Amino acid sequence: MEPTTQLMSEISPPLWMWIVFHVIVFALLSIDLGFGQRRAHSPKFWEAIAWVGFYVAAAGLFALWIFNEYGPKPAILFVTGYLVEYSLSVDNLFVFVLLFSYFAVPSEYRHRVLFWGIIGALFFRGVFVAAGAILISRFEWILYIFGAFLVYTAIQMVLAKEDANVKPENNLILRWMRKRFPVIDYYDGARFFSKQNGKRMLTPLILVLIAVETTDILFAVDSIPAIFSITSNPFLVYTSNIFAILGLRSLFFVLDRLLPLFRYLKLAIALILAFIGVKMLVKHWLEISAQTSLVVVAVTLFLSIILSVIVDRFSKSKSKH
Repeated sequence: MEPTTQLMSEISPPLWMWIVFHVIVFALLSIDLGFGQRRAHSPKFWEAIAWVGFYVAAAGLFALWIFNEYGPKPAILFVTGYLVEYSLSVDNLFVFVLLFSYFAVPSEYRHRVLFWGIIGALFFRGVFVAAGAILISRFEWILYIFGAFLVYTAIQMVLAKEDANVKPENNLILRWMRKRFPVIDYYDGARFFSKQNGKRMLTPLILVLIAVETTDILFAVDSIPAIFSITSNPFLVYTSNIFAILGLRSLFFVLDRLLPLFRYLKLAIALILAFIGVKMLVKHWLEISAQTSLVVVAVTLFLSIILSVIVDRFSKSKSKH
């Protein structure tokens, strides 16, 4: 099997390339901020679809650039990592749906929470990726721990109740914030802070943002080991993570209207996590190629959607009769 250090040396972009990548990310976020944040509103379905397509196309163009610059294998690893992170991010969005419902957030204010939540997620994923890269470069055996953890997580996902992890009232940071700072009990437009009688107070919207951020950090515990099972190269790990996160705001508004199509997504994600966990555990004895990993991930996601559509139509047909 190809050593981790060899792949890392094959793809070691110069500093200017990292800078250019972040300039591209900043430009994409600026476009999103300029067009999507001009006013508080709930994006229309086709508007959200267009933004999702825009971000997926941006990731596709980046994959083509990697292919042209470094060859087919790194490009396949990037696409595989992107699909894994994207599917895990979709699972996160279902939790966000429950959080918004719990806090009764008006639909026109949700896009602002998601936008700033994504900004925070980009920062924390960067920190986690850097920490993971350092650990693996020094202790490559930690990949076996990651593998065992992913298999355990997959089993827990299958056995756990649908909303077992969504308990905002148990969030220690939220409880501390409520005790430490004055919070008004109503939404003041899309504001995170509000002045009441000359006193600056928090609005419930910033508490929702904190809940989204802390939930995303918890989910990163699964997603970071998952991406490192695909490749240990920091550039591919980081860029695939960032591209997967960028379009989540628009994807949320798409999924919010297409929930029946993702009835079996959690099961698909559990199968993917189990597969990449086993892949990490047996890597010393059996090499599973990047192409095989990509096919398994893509086919599993595709079949979960097809099965969801079939079951949804069967349920509707049965209810009519």
